Amino acid sequence: MSSSTKVVSKRSSRSSVKELPLPEEKLKEMYRQMLLIRRFEEKTGQQYQLKKFSGFCHLYIGQEAVAVGTIAALQVPKDYVFTTYRDHAHALLLGVPAREVMAELFMKGTGCSKGKGGSMHMYNGKMRYMGGNGIIGGHIPLAIGAAFASKYRNEGAISVCYMGDATINQGTFHESLNMAGIWKLPTVFIVENNFYGMGTAISRTSAQPDLYKRTGDAYQIPGIRVNGMDVLEVYEAMKDAAESARAGQPVFLEMVTYRYRGHSMSDPATTYRNKDEVHEWQNKDPMASLAQQFPDIFTESWLSDLEAEVKAEVEDAVNFADESEYPDQADVWTHVYADYPGYPGPEVNPNKYAFPYNEFP
Repeated sequence: MSSSTKVVSKRSSRSSVKELPLPEEKLKEMYRQMLLIRRFEEKTGQQYQLKKFSGFCHLYIGQEAVAVGTIAALQVPKDYVFTTYRDHAHALLLGVPAREVMAELFMKGTGCSKGKGGSMHMYNGKMRYMGGNGIIGGHIPLAIGAAFASKYRNEGAISVCYMGDATINQGTFHESLNMAGIWKLPTVFIVENNFYGMGTAISRTSAQPDLYKRTGDAYQIPGIRVNGMDVLEVYEAMKDAAESARAGQPVFLEMVTYRYRGHSMSDPATTYRNKDEVHEWQNKDPMASLAQQFPDIFTESWLSDLEAEVKAEVEDAVNFADESEYPDQADVWTHVYADYPGYPGPEVNPNKYAFPYNEFP
């Protein structure tokens, strides 16, 4: 793959609903995954407003096609995945049951990070999901570290690194891509360009708003723009990118997408974008788009049954999280340092720093 930044859709010539780009069951699974993410995130927002949990919370509503399409093209659990703090969707796709994701949000001991990570720090080590990261750009060096380890050990695994559009102005972005370009690390960098870094438009923060153009000449990493609202285009682009990365050529994918909610639950998103803009992007909804392309597959009865099934799964996750216990106070010392004899030591009182888990600030 060259460092060209031009993108041509492989699907522009598809005109017949009878032409299936993937097996029917694969298409249905993609739709189900997007629907699960959507309903899970909607329920998450409700639970946050009900004060079931507190802290930062960033929803993925509108961007479902990016996570579903890219992860569907990976070799799981062989490949490494690193994400930002908008990470619930990736956890659901990488083997974390909805129950454990919701329990983690509720800071319960049954959560995937034992209630210690919360919304921004989902994790599943067995699936090489290296978790959400709360520091903007802080996970990019970690991603190339995993890629370096894979190359050094000849594992054949790639490292996939998701980031928001505002991240590309961080120093860690440029340092990491430069290193990946020099050493030809098996990495796919994915910027989820939803056009806003928190409440600031990307056109106001980036001298080159076409983000896919920023890596080719600078780091010899091909930059490719993809319609991030179309799960099939995302899947095709990621398949090519993953193949290239395994062959020793890192790739940068700009996924053009849109978040329907604010940057976080504390952001009403009413002061920096207008209703017409949001409505325009809602008309490009990734789930509706997929269903409309293949009406013979996504029938009304099938969609109705799936809706009921997914809603039941999400309700079960909430009930599980509600009924779960908070972590034991003694667990405050676990998962902090690597295990080795004598630390923290018998002289340390684990209750010294205990706090009432059942009270929110």
